[in-house]
Amino acid sequence: MRVIGLMSGTSYDAIDAAAADLRLDGDSLMLRPLGMVGDAYGAEVREALAAALPPAATTLAEVCRLDTLIGQAFAATALRADRELCDGQAELVASHGQTVYHWTDGGRVRGTLQIGQPAWIAEATGLPVVADLRPRDIAAGGQGAPLVSLFDLLWLRGRPGTPVALNLGGIANLTAPDGTAFDTGPAGALIDAAVHHFTGRAYDTDGALAARGTVHEPLLRRLLDEPYYALPAPKTTGKELFHRDYLLAALAGLADPAVPAAPAAAADPATPAAPAAPAAPAATTAPADIGALAHQDVIATLTRLTARTVADAVRSVRATEVIASGGGTRNPVLMAMLAEELPGVPVHTSDALGLPSAAKEAYAFAVLGFLTLHGLTGTDPRSTGARHPSVLGSVTPGRDGLPRVSRGLKQPVRLVIG
Repeated sequence: MRVIGLMSGTSYDAIDAAAADLRLDGDSLMLRPLGMVGDAYGAEVREALAAALPPAATTLAEVCRLDTLIGQAFAATALRADRELCDGQAELVASHGQTVYHWTDGGRVRGTLQIGQPAWIAEATGLPVVADLRPRDIAAGGQGAPLVSLFDLLWLRGRPGTPVALNLGGIANLTAPDGTAFDTGPAGALIDAAVHHFTGRAYDTDGALAARGTVHEPLLRRLLDEPYYALPAPKTTGKELFHRDYLLAALAGLADPAVPAAPAAAADPATPAAPAAPAAPAATTAPADIGALAHQDVIATLTRLTARTVADAVRSVRATEVIASGGGTRNPVLMAMLAEELPGVPVHTSDALGLPSAAKEAYAFAVLGFLTLHGLTGTDPRSTGARHPSVLGSVTPGRDGLPRVSRGLKQPVRLVIG
């Protein structure tokens, strides 16, 4: 079956589409990559989305408008992927949508919202669409993330040692062979927030700003006091916590040595506050004076924060190898810092294993859509904390309804790329 996976992550800079030929061969799921295309969000959509995301306030009218605009943008990318990658022969689209809120309360996930109405995709392409993939796991008591964990477990099965799959998007997450999976904290989220705040650009291209800066140890220590890092897995986080105002609160008063080292009183990890709550009172404007701390130093420090917190998480599962993917792998400064933080642990990208690092998450959602259509589960409770595995998502019929598929198939235990 030819399946298109659509993905837009917490950086909300673009929509990625990856197409794959997928088939079950006994207990193996065979994936043949067909390629990837990507489309940046238009300026209107990106600006409206940025204005609506936490900690900003919004209205139901704006959520409705964005649901339509993002659905139409996803539909256009799906059409392009079908035409350019599948010769118009795609049979299914799996859409992650755009996460706009992940509701956590007292360490538990209560709900999640991904928008990008799938009816627009089905109408434009004529294909059935699997979407809204996270809520079913949450209803079963899980975190609803990281949903790529099942893909990772199938893909890494049989690899020697303790390999971990690491995704460096807006938020970083990892999966270990024993099923442990969790969000480690920010990857690009705070870096991007700082770059946009100080320069107006979207991100630190090639790590150039971080390369010109120096890590500021007091700021790094302050940021590392964030209680989220001490929470046990499974755990998830997002831009509900790691956003611009969180960073500005951490910077506030930094030039004054009398200011306490942490942006907020540290929570007791045994009774943590909700990870989605800001760790410091929200600041709405930049500090008037951050002393001699240049914006390049802030960005260098945030890049080291990502490398340090990811490395701490990797060490916690005793990994012997890191296989990285996501936009962060294109930042050579971040990758060099990660290697420095993990001496003796090889760090390479998923490209070395035949899976393009930029497209991995889109391929993962193509797999999840395929599993859903065949009535197969798309989660591992060890990874999300759910009570049981679940068949994920909702299906929007295509122009000809739903495709006929075989039922009673065996749940795959491994993923073979090639």
